[in-house]
Amino acid sequence: MLERFRLSNLSHYRFRSTELARDKKQRQQCVTVLFLDDTTHTFRIEKRAKGVDLLEQVYQFLELSERDYFGLLFPSKPGDVVRWVDAQKLFKKQCNNIALDNDSVPLLEFRVKFYVSDPSRLQEEYTRYQFYLQIKRNIFLGKLPCSNNTQCLLASYTVQSELGDFNPHEHQMGYLSNMQLLADQTVEAERKISELHKLHRGQLPADAEYNYLEHAKRLDLYGIDLHKAIDSNSKELQLGVSAIGLLVFQNSLRVNTFSWSKMVKVSFKRKDFFIQLRREPSENYDTLLGFSMTSHKHAKALWKSCVEHHSFFRLKRPHRLSRFLNLTLGSKFYYSGRTELQAVQESKQRGKIHKVFIRSPSKRLAAVGPIGAALPLANGGSGSDSNGSVTHNGKAPSALAAHTSILTITKTSRPHDNKVTSKQTDSMPRKAWEQQSDEYDIQLFESPVPPAYSTGSHSPNSGQPLGAAITTYINGCSTAAESGNDLVTIRLLADEQGRFGFNVKGGIDLGLPVQVSKVVPNTPADRCIPRVREGDEVVLINGREVQGLKHDQVVTMIRECRNIRNGELLLTMRPFPLAPVLSEEEEPLYQYVPENDEICSHSNLLDGDALFTQSLLLLSDGLASGALLAQYELMYRKNPDLAITEARKPENVAKNRYRDISPYDCTRVTLVNSSTGDYINANYVNMEIPGGIINRYIATQGPLANTTNDFWRMVQQESSHLVVMLTTVMEAGRQKCHQYWPLTGDELQLGEGFSVRCLSEKPDETGSFVFREFLLCDKRSGEQRHIQHMQYLAWPDHCVPSDPNLFLEFVERVRMARNRTLLQEIEESLKQVRLLDADADENGGLMGERKCAASNGATPEDETPVSTSVHHAANPPVIVHCSAGIGRTGVLILMDTALALMESREAVYPLDIVRTMRDQRACMVQNVSQYRFVCECICAAYMKMSRNSALLAQEED
Repeated sequence: MLERFRLSNLSHYRFRSTELARDKKQRQQCVTVLFLDDTTHTFRIEKRAKGVDLLEQVYQFLELSERDYFGLLFPSKPGDVVRWVDAQKLFKKQCNNIALDNDSVPLLEFRVKFYVSDPSRLQEEYTRYQFYLQIKRNIFLGKLPCSNNTQCLLASYTVQSELGDFNPHEHQMGYLSNMQLLADQTVEAERKISELHKLHRGQLPADAEYNYLEHAKRLDLYGIDLHKAIDSNSKELQLGVSAIGLLVFQNSLRVNTFSWSKMVKVSFKRKDFFIQLRREPSENYDTLLGFSMTSHKHAKALWKSCVEHHSFFRLKRPHRLSRFLNLTLGSKFYYSGRTELQAVQESKQRGKIHKVFIRSPSKRLAAVGPIGAALPLANGGSGSDSNGSVTHNGKAPSALAAHTSILTITKTSRPHDNKVTSKQTDSMPRKAWEQQSDEYDIQLFESPVPPAYSTGSHSPNSGQPLGAAITTYINGCSTAAESGNDLVTIRLLADEQGRFGFNVKGGIDLGLPVQVSKVVPNTPADRCIPRVREGDEVVLINGREVQGLKHDQVVTMIRECRNIRNGELLLTMRPFPLAPVLSEEEEPLYQYVPENDEICSHSNLLDGDALFTQSLLLLSDGLASGALLAQYELMYRKNPDLAITEARKPENVAKNRYRDISPYDCTRVTLVNSSTGDYINANYVNMEIPGGIINRYIATQGPLANTTNDFWRMVQQESSHLVVMLTTVMEAGRQKCHQYWPLTGDELQLGEGFSVRCLSEKPDETGSFVFREFLLCDKRSGEQRHIQHMQYLAWPDHCVPSDPNLFLEFVERVRMARNRTLLQEIEESLKQVRLLDADADENGGLMGERKCAASNGATPEDETPVSTSVHHAANPPVIVHCSAGIGRTGVLILMDTALALMESREAVYPLDIVRTMRDQRACMVQNVSQYRFVCECICAAYMKMSRNSALLAQEED
C-alpha cells in the first residue's frame, strides 16, 4: 500500500513539472532584433520583463562593453513618432502597434542612439565599428546627406577596410562593381573611389574606419535627431537635438543654435514645445520660444529626446526623480542610463577588452525594401532560424566563410578585433580584415586576477572546469597578485616587429623610479589584460629587481628578451592610480535649470570687469555649443603672407627635426658669431598683456644631436635663465629630443669655449615633473649663468596631459620661476645702472652729455629712460620646447598668457591668442584636442580664482 502511494505521488509530481514547464514557456515572449550588419537574432524574455532585461541580453549577445551609446528602436512608418525601448517600462506595454515578422514576433532594430562628438572618446575598436556601420547605413539611405565627393572619400575608406591596400595585380578595372558603396553608384564614381583608395596604403581596417568617422563627424547633420515643427509665422522648420543643444533648420540650412548652457527649461503642452533661454546679464526679462509640432506625441517625443541628450552629454551623473516627492502632474520620464562622462571613465578604468569579430562585406543590392521584407538587405541580408541562431541569406556560417574567401590578404598587418569563434577562425581563410591570430598567442593561466583588474575568477576548489571560469587573456597575458602587496605580474609576447609596445623612464642615474612612460596602441602592452598603463611602476623584469639599475640597463634587459627568452617578457609592476578627468561644469537638472551657470554666478565676485567676465561666459558657451572648436579648425595653420626660406636652404635642412615644421624668416632667432651658421629652428613669440607687459618666449624644437651647441649658444645669446621642456627624450620607441644636458655632477663641453654643468636634479613627488639647475660657462669671457630647467614628463606627443590639475600646477611653477628670475635680473640691472651713473658723475661724462642736450633744446622724451632699459634687460625670453616646438609648446604659452590676462582682469579670447602665436610661429597649438583642453583649463582656473576671491571676501567680512 505504501509503495502504491509513493508511485502515485511520483507520477503526480512529474505531471505537475510538465505543467510548470508549459506555463513558463507561455510566460515567455520572443523578440527579434535586426543588427547593424543586417543579421538577426531572436531573444526570449519574460512577458513581465522590463526593457532593461531585453537590452542586457542584446548587449551580452554582442559582447558590447561600451553600450551606453546604443539602444533598440521600434520600426516606424514615415511621419510616425520615433520610439526607443524604455529600459524602465514593461516591454509588453511598449509593443503596441509595432512591426511583426512572419511568426508574429516583435521586430526591433539595434541602432546608435547617442552619436559621440569625437571618435577618440570611444575606447574599443568594436564600438567604433558599430558606429561606422550606423553612419554608413545613414548615408546610404539618405538620412545623412553629403556631397558626392564626400561620399566617394568615405567609400574609399570602406574599400580600404574591407580589401586592404590597393594591389594593381589584384584590383583590376571594375573590382568595386560587386560592392554596394553608394546609393547611386556609377562607373565614374567607382573610378574616383579607386583613386582615393590608392592613397590609403598602410591603413589597417581599424585605422580606415576611424578616419571614416573623423570625416563623417564634420557633416552638417551628423548625430542630429530631427523633428518637424512650425514656428509662429507658420514656416516649416526642423528642430534637431544633438550633443551641443537644440538646432533649428529651415530649408536644410541651420538658422539658429541653442546650446544646453543657454537653455533654462524645456517643456511641452499639447502639441506645442517650449524652451526658456537663460537671461543675459544685460537683460531683465525671460525669453520663451515656442514651436508647434505635428501632434501631442511628436511634442512629447522631442521633449524626451532633449531630456536624454542633455542628461547624457552634459551631466556628470543622471538626476533621478523620486516617485514619492514628485507631486507634479506632468510626465515622470527621466533618463535612467549612464552619462557619457561616466561611460568614458568606466572604459578607461576597465581597460581595453579586445574581441575578435568579422567585418561585414558591402554587397551589391538589387533593391532596397522595408525592414521585414523578403528583399536582401544592405551588406547581405540575413534571417533567423527556429533556434534563434544567426544565418546569412539562408546559408550556414560555413557557407558564408566559403563565400567570403574571394577576398585575399593584401598585406600583413597587426591584429584587429574580429569577432569570430575559435572554430570559425580555424575553418575560414584569413582576410585583410580578419585577425592574424598567429601573431599573438592565446593562453590560459590559472593565476587569480586581482580585484582591481578582474573580469572573471576561478577557484581551484569550485569543481568547475577551468575554461568555464577563467578569462582568456589575449597575447598570453595573465596577472598574479603578490600576497600582501598590490603588485601585478604580466606576461608579454613580442609582436612580429619585436616590439612589446611600451617605453620606460627613470632609473638610479636619473633619481626616478622605473615607470612606464608610453604605451603604443594596438601593441602587446596595449592589448593585454590588464593593460599596461602609463605611470605603472616596474618592480621586476623576468624576476630580477630593477631598483638600483640605470635607465640604459633597464632598456637593455627588455630588449634582450626578444632573443634570449623567445620574445617573452615577464613584468611585475605596481599599478599607477587613475588620475581624475577634467570635464565641463555640470549642467543642472534639465526641467528647471538655474538662470545663471556657475561661471555667471561667480562673476559678481570679481569687481566690475564686465568685459573680462563676458569673455569667460563666451568661452564657456563656445565649448558647450562646439562653436569654439569649429572656429579653431577654420583658422590657418601657417600665415600665408609670411615667408619661410632660410629653413629650406640645403645647409639648414639637416637642422630641422621635422620637414614640415619651419620658422618664419621675420621672427626666427638668428645666431650671432656661430661657426655653424646663424640658423636655428626657433621663433620669438612675444605676447603683449595690456598695461605695458610683454611676456617674451622662444618657441623651438627639441634639439638634435647636431644642434645642441646651437641651442646652448641661443640660451647664452638671449640671456635666458629658464628653459621649459615639455617632452621626454624617447616616446613610443622614437627619439623626440636629444639629451642636451649632462648627468648630475658632470660637465658637457660644447666647443667654442662653452660648457654646461648639471648642478642638481630634483623630481616632483608626483613623478610628472623634473627640475634641474645648470651652470652655463663661457670660458673666454669668464661669464657664468645659472639656468633653471623644468621638464614635464607625463605629456605624450599630439595628446593632452592626463591630469589637468597637474598641468595647471606646472604652469604656475613656470610663472613663479619666471617672476623670480625677473626680480633677480631687475636687481642686477639696477646695480649696473647705479655703477654707470656713479662712474659718469665722477668723470662728468654722462652728466655733461645730458646738460649739453638740454642746452641744445632736447626734451626729456629724447633721452632713453633708465626704467625702459632696465625693463628690456631684465625681461629675457623663456625658452619653451617640446619635440616639434608647436603643439605642447603652444598649449603652455596659451595657458600662461591666459593666466596673465586673468590676473590683469582683461578679456580672454583663446582664439585670438592662438592667432597671435601663429603669426609668429606656424602651427602653434597643433590639434583641436589640445585647444579644447587648454580652454577647459582656462575655465577651471577662472573658477578657482572666483572661489579664492569668495574666501577672501568672507575673511574680510
